[in-house]
Amino acid sequence: MARATIPHTPMRPLWRCRNCGAEWPCQPARLSLLSEYRGNRTALVIYLSTLMAEARDQFAQLHDQAVPPDLTDRFLTWARARG
Repeated sequence: MARATIPHTPMRPLWRCRNCGAEWPCQPARLSLLSEYRGNRTALVIYLSTLMAEARDQFAQLHDQAVPPDLTDRFLTWARARG
C-alpha cells in the first residue's frame, strides 16, 4: 500500500512545514515555488509578501510574542531575482 505524500506546505499559525517540520518555506517548498513561478518572479514575491504579512500578524496576535526578526529573509530574500 502506497503512503500518501505530504506536501511541503505551511501549518498555520505555526508556520512550520507539514512534511518536514522546518520553518516554512523550507528548502523543498522553496524549490517547488521557484519551479511553479518560473518566469514570473514578481508574482512569486507578491505571493510570498502576502504570506509573510499573514505570518507576521499570526505571530503577533495568536502567539502573543514578538515577530521573528528573520521573516523577510525567511519569506522574501531567497526569492528575489539574482542579477
